[in-house]
Amino acid sequence: MDPDLAIRPPGPWFHRDVSANGSRFHVAELGEGPTVIFLHGFPTFWWTWRHAMAAVAAQGYRAVAMDLRGYAGSDHPPEGYDPTTLAADVAGVIKGLGADDATVVGHGWGGIIGWTMCSTQPEMVRTLVTISAPHPQRMRSALLRSRSQRSAMGYLWGLQLPISPERSFMRNDGSRITELMRDWSLDTSWLDSDAALRYQSAFTCWPTAHTAIEYHRWAMRSMFRTDGRRYMTSIEAPITHDVLSIRGQQDPMVLEESFDGDHTLVNGRYESASLPTGHFVHEESPDNVSGLLIKWLAQEVSDSHLPGDGRATN
Repeated sequence: MDPDLAIRPPGPWFHRDVSANGSRFHVAELGEGPTVIFLHGFPTFWWTWRHAMAAVAAQGYRAVAMDLRGYAGSDHPPEGYDPTTLAADVAGVIKGLGADDATVVGHGWGGIIGWTMCSTQPEMVRTLVTISAPHPQRMRSALLRSRSQRSAMGYLWGLQLPISPERSFMRNDGSRITELMRDWSLDTSWLDSDAALRYQSAFTCWPTAHTAIEYHRWAMRSMFRTDGRRYMTSIEAPITHDVLSIRGQQDPMVLEESFDGDHTLVNGRYESASLPTGHFVHEESPDNVSGLLIKWLAQEVSDSHLPGDGRATN
């Protein structure tokens, strides 16, 4: 599949580029109303949100899905793959869209960016929805203390090597991308031939295979460096936003135990939902995830009309 067609397919959405934080970002946009911005994880791109975008837009929201730094149709600069810079990217895109703030929905790395925004760009986040993404402090703790979680994310260690991971992902037209996504899913029926080809085409559009890996290299190498400690300090205070945490009951990547303690880092309302899926919850169970999002957004509107701040902590 032609990479440009994979990244910018025709549909009910329209495509545009937004300048933010010194880079250019590709976004797909659908609907009108309060802004909901969708952030993908590894190894996908904005198209992973096609189902949720349509459902949310139909309820009177402006659904925007962006390609993160180093992915698909966005710029691929040589640096800036730490969560603080990535959070500034998204905040800049929200401003570039003309919105005052947005509900942030993030899967995997997109969820990590969402958590980070709540601490470093709090005024830009209305509420946060994470999918398969514990708070970064809880994830770090799980990786350090839990042999099971380290084993579940064993692929991270191989990505620390130079050059060879990139070659592995580029080989055979990116077939390893599909292999990983199947391995991390409980129900693989969502990954049909069209979806697999689209994801492989987008990921093998050089230098995505390199820049996408840079996220993971920063995450591992910074754990004992000054920049990593500085980042963890910046997100240690509980956030004041409302948070919905969605996770897959049989996610082989992020274990259920790694979410323990998430609620202690949230001073707003905290809710969680577990679905019978693997890692790609929104792809494996799109209707259920869309239903949860619509209910959450409706509650947000309801709370905004309550006396005081309308928050309740669970």
